[in-house]
Amino acid sequence: MSANALYTDLSGYYDLMCADIDYQAQSNCVHRLHQIFGNDGKKHLDLACGTGPHVRHFLDFGYHSSGLDINQPMLDIAKTRCPEAQFSLQNMSDFSVAEPVDLITCFLYSIHYSDGLEKLQDCLARVHSALKAGGVFCFNVVDKNKIDNDLFVRHSAKQAEAVFTFSSGWNYCGEGEKKSLKLSIEKASAADTQIWHDEHAMLALSFAQLIETLQCHFDIHIFEHDYEKIIPWDKLSGNAIFVCVKI
Repeated sequence: MSANALYTDLSGYYDLMCADIDYQAQSNCVHRLHQIFGNDGKKHLDLACGTGPHVRHFLDFGYHSSGLDINQPMLDIAKTRCPEAQFSLQNMSDFSVAEPVDLITCFLYSIHYSDGLEKLQDCLARVHSALKAGGVFCFNVVDKNKIDNDLFVRHSAKQAEAVFTFSSGWNYCGEGEKKSLKLSIEKASAADTQIWHDEHAMLALSFAQLIETLQCHFDIHIFEHDYEKIIPWDKLSGNAIFVCVKI
């Protein structure tokens, strides 16, 4: 299965694949962080928004929320979920907005979809340009030097008469700026069992590299990857939430 197949042909299964994600907790946490570090504005843009679950929560918080993604079938679902929001088919490394916004988010490690450090720098420049003064960019990220290739997450969910089992894990060879996200989907029904495997090439970078790239654009605040509590990063863990305030 190709990457495009996973996110286009199976876009109807995407929400099932993410059924174990606590979108409410993630959105609440970032909303609180924006209240602490932001400019009190309510214009929001979600990069790599997928089917729009985070956008839905920000709309409910009272934001004027919008989203962008590179897959139209995902955006079609997002528009059904959030009819009052604006969605656009754009790449996050080369996007534009009609008017500056107060908060830009990028959930689910999607910042790693940048195709190399140069594309990440392009993305950050676009984010900086799209934010109002004092605007906030918030995203989660993993440090390539702390990846354990043996770790993976797995969950199952039922749809109609089939049981789906999803598993995913990071893999990094130990050098360079490429890592992969390994995914598998198993669909079991009374008739048969189907299994798809996929591997996404993603950007690998260290927190030190990321901080160096960010600091020319933003004031940087780093927190532990805990959406229930706001805890400063301990400088040891390789999984964190970055809150970046436009300089």
